[in-house]
Amino acid sequence: MKKLLLIKLSSLGDIIFNIPLANVLQKNGYEITWLVSEKGYDVIKDNPAVKKAILIPIQKWKKKGFCLGNIIEFIKIAMELRKEHFDVAIDSQGMFKSMQWMLIARAKRKLVFEHSREFSTYAGNEVVKRAPNPNCTTNIIIQYMQFAKYLGLEGTDEIKYTLPPVSSETKAKVDQLLQGLDLSKPMVVICPATTWKMKHWKKDNWKQVVDAIKDKCSLVFTGTEKDNDLINYISGGEFINLAGKTQLKELVELFSRAALVMSPDSGSAHLARATEIPAVVTIFCCTPATMYGPLGDPEKYYSIRGNLNCFPCHRRICPLTGPEAGLCRRKPEPEEIINIVNKILQNAKHIV
Repeated sequence: MKKLLLIKLSSLGDIIFNIPLANVLQKNGYEITWLVSEKGYDVIKDNPAVKKAILIPIQKWKKKGFCLGNIIEFIKIAMELRKEHFDVAIDSQGMFKSMQWMLIARAKRKLVFEHSREFSTYAGNEVVKRAPNPNCTTNIIIQYMQFAKYLGLEGTDEIKYTLPPVSSETKAKVDQLLQGLDLSKPMVVICPATTWKMKHWKKDNWKQVVDAIKDKCSLVFTGTEKDNDLINYISGGEFINLAGKTQLKELVELFSRAALVMSPDSGSAHLARATEIPAVVTIFCCTPATMYGPLGDPEKYYSIRGNLNCFPCHRRICPLTGPEAGLCRRKPEPEEIINIVNKILQNAKHIV
C-alpha cells in the first residue's frame, strides 16, 4: 500500500465531491489519510474509503485566536504528519490554509492543480492540469478525478460514494425526531437554506411548492437554528422542523429514509446525493448547475436553474441593480419544481 495524504479541509460540499476520488485511490492500492476541518469530519471519519481522518479544527482555532493552546495543537498535528512519510500528497483545496499542510507533510510527490488560489500551486512539485471547463460545464467531481488520471489509475469513470456506517444510537435519535410523522406517505425533506444568501431560492417560491405537495407527502424541514424564521415562513409553522436538531450523522440517516430531498446548491443537497437513496432536486440560483449538480440518473437527480443571461455569476453579491437585482433567486418558477416533484412522488418508494 502506498501512503497518500488528501488535503480537503472544507466546505462540506467540496469534501463530499472528493469522496469518489478517494474511492478510486483506495481501489488502486493507496492508503489514504485525509486532512479535514470540522465541517466534514463526520463524513470522513470511519469512511470506508479512508484509512485515517485527521481533524484540523479551523473553526475552533479562529474562535480562540492566537494562543498557546492552538500553537501546541498545530505542532502536534504537524509532528503526526511528519511521522507518516507519505508517498503522495494531493492538495485539492488549493488555498493557503491547505498549502501549509502540504509543505509540512513533506511527501515525496506533491500534487497540486495549475492556477490554484493564494499561490498554493507553488507548494507542489507536480502540477496537474484541470479538465477543460468552458462556461463551467465540467462537473467538479470530474475535475477532482484529474488527480487520479494524472497518477494513471484505473476506474476514474466510476463515481462511487461511501459514507460512515450509521450507529444504532443515531437511528434511535432519528426515530425520536420523526415521532408523529405520517408513515402512510413518502417523506420529502426540504433544506431551504445555505451559507450563501445568493444561493437562496425566493421564500415565496418555496411556500408555493409546499402548498402544492403537502397533501401528497410527509414534509420534514432541516437547517440550523438560524434558519428557523425562514422555515416557519415556508411551512406556515406546520410539519416537522428539525432545524438545529441534527448533526451530519443524523442527516445521513434522515436522508436515507426519504423519497426526495430538495435544497438549493448546498452541503445538504450533496450529502443527500452521497447516500444514493432519495431522489434529489437541487435548485441553482447563482452557481453553475452543470458544475455542482448531482451526477447520476437524470430521472432521479435534478439540477434546476432559471434561463437567465447572467447565469451563472458565481458571486456572493449580485452585480446587478434595480429590478434585475437578485433575479436568479426568483427563478426557476415554482410550477417547474412542482411538476418534477409530482413526477417523483408518483413512482416514489415508501422508505421510512
